[in-house]
Amino acid sequence: MGIDFDALKNKAADLVEQHGDKIEAGVEKAGEFAKNKFGHDEQVDKVVDKIQDAIPEKPSSQQ
Repeated sequence: MGIDFDALKNKAADLVEQHGDKIEAGVEKAGEFAKNKFGHDEQVDKVVDKIQDAIPEKPSSQQ
């Protein structure tokens, strides 16, 4: 009996697809926190942008 990693991956992909907007908002909020706490604004912005680029856009019919 092992962990079904394919099922976990599919579940995660489904959740990202359904809640991408909330994830993007959370990433943005975490980025602002990191900038306020540690500085390095340019580096933090680059990381936030890369994470947000990895989140698929919702089809317009679901928005």
